[in-house]
Amino acid sequence: MAAALLDGVRVLEIGQVLAGPYCGMLLADLGADVIKIEPPGGDLARGVGTIGPGGVSSYFASMNRNKRSVVLDLASDDGQEHLGRLVAESSALLVNLKGSTIRKLGLTYDALRRWNDRIVCVAITGYGLDGSRADRPAFDYVVQAETGIAAMTGEPDGPPSLAGYSAIDNSVATFAALGLVSAVLRGTGGQVDVAMHDVALSQLNYKAASVLNGGGDPGRNHLGAHGFYAPAQLCATADGHLAVFVAHDGFWRRLALELGGEELAADARFATATARAAHRVELADLLAGIWRTRTTEQWVTRLTELGVPVGPVASLGAALDHPLVDERGMLVTTVADDGGEVRLVGNPVRVDDVTDRYSPAPRLGQHDAEVLLTAPAPP
Repeated sequence: MAAALLDGVRVLEIGQVLAGPYCGMLLADLGADVIKIEPPGGDLARGVGTIGPGGVSSYFASMNRNKRSVVLDLASDDGQEHLGRLVAESSALLVNLKGSTIRKLGLTYDALRRWNDRIVCVAITGYGLDGSRADRPAFDYVVQAETGIAAMTGEPDGPPSLAGYSAIDNSVATFAALGLVSAVLRGTGGQVDVAMHDVALSQLNYKAASVLNGGGDPGRNHLGAHGFYAPAQLCATADGHLAVFVAHDGFWRRLALELGGEELAADARFATATARAAHRVELADLLAGIWRTRTTEQWVTRLTELGVPVGPVASLGAALDHPLVDERGMLVTTVADDGGEVRLVGNPVRVDDVTDRYSPAPRLGQHDAEVLLTAPAPP
């Protein structure tokens, strides 16, 4: 059996709630030894969400499996001394705090290189480690609003809306993991700066490119309709909704023959992707009544047979119960020392010959003795 991808990589994680801890967990899932450094009161996430077996919140468990926990007061000389000893034998330091707090606590490469000049220091912030907004706190929903995401989400005649989950926090965690691994692979140490605001703009890629090159603000479309493809949106059926995505003319012809026969397939207004985009409102209005003639399940079954991209609008519970989730092994169970079990969504990365490992989220300070007492004295 092959070793886990990040065996031999030690990451110190200092942060709370979501972005930093999720990034650390992704790395830990892949084999990194992630030591979660918590303040005396612990990560704030320990008190968020449903409290499950062993008194551990489901929120905290979902971000912190496969880690070891130690408690340090980084505002104290003793805490800083222990941090330096850990830095001396670690590959990377991962932090998600305000830029000014990161600097105040000495959690940058410039401050820590005296302990280990090959350490990679990754700072997850709202607006950057330096600059005019380095002292501002940031939260996912605020960044969604600031970067145009909320303005593009929702119905045209309704208020702006937000994604139903922490899209920016999760995205920045993934980018930070990429930056961390890339810098560790380079082997020379250094500072990695990943800002939520930057990541949000980066993920707006083609929409941002359109605005920057004369396309104008995208605004909101009915039922989440795509700005470039049609039909590509949610559709109301006899008993719910489905999502369909017609990305090219081949998909369209198959769909058109099913929905309206040769007459619809030959309609010049909809014959090409460009034409459909130009007449998206007419097309949506024309198809609205047809979608309502069958149930979601009937449409999904038939369009799947035709090879048209389609899926039901499912609840999260229904999505987690789907056979594909089991087929892909995406649900895992961690077992605490007291036998309590917590079910979680597993890591999505699959690597040949590597078996995923899942240990429960640590108790606060659970590994103080084995980590802090064995850290070597500084050179």
